[in-house]
Amino acid sequence: MSAGLWECCKSSCFDDFEFEELLREPEPFSLPQPLPQWPKGKAFATGNISLGELEVVQITKFDKIWGCTPLLGSASGVTFYRPSGVPAGYCSLGHYCQPSDQKLRGYVLAAKCTSSEKSSSPALEKPLGYTLAWSEDTRRDGSGYIWLPNAPQGYKAMGFVVTTKSGQPDVEEVRCVRGDLTASCEVDEVIFDRKAIFSSGKFYVWSTRACERGMLSRSVPVGTFYCSRDDSGEVSSIACLRNVDASLDAMPDLEQVHALIHHYGPTLYFHPDEAYLPSSVSWFFNNGSLLYKEGMDKGVEIDPRGSILPSGGWNDGEFWLDLPSEEKWHEFVKSGSIETAELYVHVKPASGGSFTDIAMWIFCPFNGPATIQVASFSFPLSAIGEHVSDWEHYTLRVSNFNGELWSVYYSEHSGGRWVDASELEFVDGNKAAVYASRNGHASFPHEGCYIQGSSTLGIGATNECAKSDYAVDSSSRYRVVAAEYLGDVVVEPAWLQYMREWGPTVVYSSGSELEKILNNLPFFLRFSVESFVELFPTELYGEEGPTGPKEKDNWLGDER
Repeated sequence: MSAGLWECCKSSCFDDFEFEELLREPEPFSLPQPLPQWPKGKAFATGNISLGELEVVQITKFDKIWGCTPLLGSASGVTFYRPSGVPAGYCSLGHYCQPSDQKLRGYVLAAKCTSSEKSSSPALEKPLGYTLAWSEDTRRDGSGYIWLPNAPQGYKAMGFVVTTKSGQPDVEEVRCVRGDLTASCEVDEVIFDRKAIFSSGKFYVWSTRACERGMLSRSVPVGTFYCSRDDSGEVSSIACLRNVDASLDAMPDLEQVHALIHHYGPTLYFHPDEAYLPSSVSWFFNNGSLLYKEGMDKGVEIDPRGSILPSGGWNDGEFWLDLPSEEKWHEFVKSGSIETAELYVHVKPASGGSFTDIAMWIFCPFNGPATIQVASFSFPLSAIGEHVSDWEHYTLRVSNFNGELWSVYYSEHSGGRWVDASELEFVDGNKAAVYASRNGHASFPHEGCYIQGSSTLGIGATNECAKSDYAVDSSSRYRVVAAEYLGDVVVEPAWLQYMREWGPTVVYSSGSELEKILNNLPFFLRFSVESFVELFPTELYGEEGPTGPKEKDNWLGDER
């Protein structure tokens, strides 16, 4: 193996103090306040989860094995950890890894067999030995070796083992899992990319996730990392677990769901200049919104519960909703009624029932026009981006082992991103902030201006976020509308079954507006209209009314 990857000793550009700061151990992350005593139920927040033949615990304490922070290039260092404090009777499944410049925040699962009877094919087996996947010398921290467990026939390794010595690890270090109790996994985010330092000798490290995700999936991520000498990211040597216990007893009951929302429910802030505020669905129906059917000239008034809306099916274009027929009421309804607004909550299993996703949906009667940013120039549009009705959401992901908030998903129009709890802005105890962008209501974790388009060129539609008195406290102003895993405990509202569009289709003539923008730009920023259009999200140019929450692919599936 080459001995140059971590040749990152002090240079003349760094004094001793700076060097020591770079090598300082990351502080473990903890939520601002301790977890409360959750209401008693089945197996939620009891510390362990049954997956059928296996019982697992979540290990969040680690001992550092090896790592180094390079001072050359823009790469982040990487640190490898061994799970610490594995309870008696449980076995480690692999080691943990994360960037060195982040707070220590992660988990790996440890497992034990639920049956004490001896079997020729037990759920867990020791590896036969190990294969060296990679090794490297570091001038400051010594040597590091990454090993892949050699699983017995019919078994799968769950993760890698890291040592500082060249000899193979003890076979007692980890266990492999019988194949029928596993599921396939794939790479997620890149933790380390050797190319960022030197071009020769590639090596990559990723976090992992289950291939099959969503509320119907029974795949359980183990929390270990994957590494490879090529960047294909194809995972065949390790796997994740499969939950074969159909009961999902670790999911919270309804009382526990309410306790989680009361404790973690974020405050949703709208921009101080927001003209199109949220409302309740019933307020929208009560104030003259209409149901239209293909071939009908006049719309039909909608009752507060939405009982007359067509139920089920799919979005076939036969029905849509619109504003009141009398134009004098249009601006009133578009403005919304934040006093009536509430979050509509969908609770569902995640990661095979080892986590709970609490998706919180907000409804706005109208989505306002977009604002275009080109370098330092800002251009409010008059109509492009407008549509009747707007559904946006954010999702809390909570560990079913202890009820800890793990991350929050912020929906950004047709996409979004997961933000770890360590990167959230907490505004009240363990309640995070969610910022809705002006006019478009996409959700973001912090105040600021976010560009949707080409952030590299500084060209796109802007999402302006700022704190204001326009706020909705989702820890108290919410309604649980769906939790399929609880059976008939939660009665879904009639309007939730409406799978068609919540607004009419509008096609904008965007060329004239964009030409005006181009004519006002300095010569060095000029584009053709065609190339300019390609830099913006497609939803700006032909606006169909959005479908409701239950029609979205992330209702059953994982977040995008």
